[in-house]
Amino acid sequence: MDSLDGYVADDELAIGPLRELGWEVETLSWRTPSVDWDIFEAVVIRTTWDYQRDPDAFLNVLRRIELSDARLENSLEIVRWNLDKSYLRDLENDGVNIVPSLWERSYDAASFGGWLDELGCEEVIIKPTVSATAEHTYRLREFDPGLASIFAERPFMVQPFLPSIVTEGEYSLFYFGGEFSHAIVKTPKTDDFRVQEEHGGLITAVEAEDELRHAGRSVFDMISPTPLYARVDLVRDEAGELALMELELIEPALYLRMDPGAPERFAAAFDRMMNHTT
Repeated sequence: MDSLDGYVADDELAIGPLRELGWEVETLSWRTPSVDWDIFEAVVIRTTWDYQRDPDAFLNVLRRIELSDARLENSLEIVRWNLDKSYLRDLENDGVNIVPSLWERSYDAASFGGWLDELGCEEVIIKPTVSATAEHTYRLREFDPGLASIFAERPFMVQPFLPSIVTEGEYSLFYFGGEFSHAIVKTPKTDDFRVQEEHGGLITAVEAEDELRHAGRSVFDMISPTPLYARVDLVRDEAGELALMELELIEPALYLRMDPGAPERFAAAFDRMMNHTT
């Protein structure tokens, strides 16, 4: 991004380990005009947390990078698929247990009542299918006419509010170069439902038990080609099973600071991936 003011990021922790492996690192905003991408061996997408405001421009930049001499990670193919949260439907069709989701284009009072009935819940979460950092994400018990203008021109998804978000939290599992790295659990602050740090969420490192690892790996194995990095976000559904909330492949916070070995694992995965293709 042009500025990370107001956001929490720790990608700089990987710069030292990358330099120890012989890589020079430069940080650029994706909005920087006229960059000569050919001078780079690789371009790694990181904290582009504003791409949802101009996704076409973002994809155009990635196309330029993909056509350059640089290797783009994660690849344009993966980003294009992951950009719209309707990718969850693809994973559900392939047998992944996702948080129940309705895919909508009309926001009105009549539809709202139908969502509660269809999902069998008293509260719903509504968010655009192209979004990041919980922007325009709302928890609603009743129809709010004030949101009509927000969802008038964009597709959105509707999910039941899962109490486990508050009582247990949302798990995130991180994979670098196809290998599991570390895991955290994110819980919202009091009287909120958003787990992101920008909204006051609490982040805690956790040991990934077998159930969590199996659920995360079953999702990760659906990704092709193997990405440099991936974050699998899981929550417990009403049946007590772990369900996929999101599969983050574009610009996820990697929480490198939550595990002392994570920055080195990220750098090593990048180095292996580059050396494997050169």
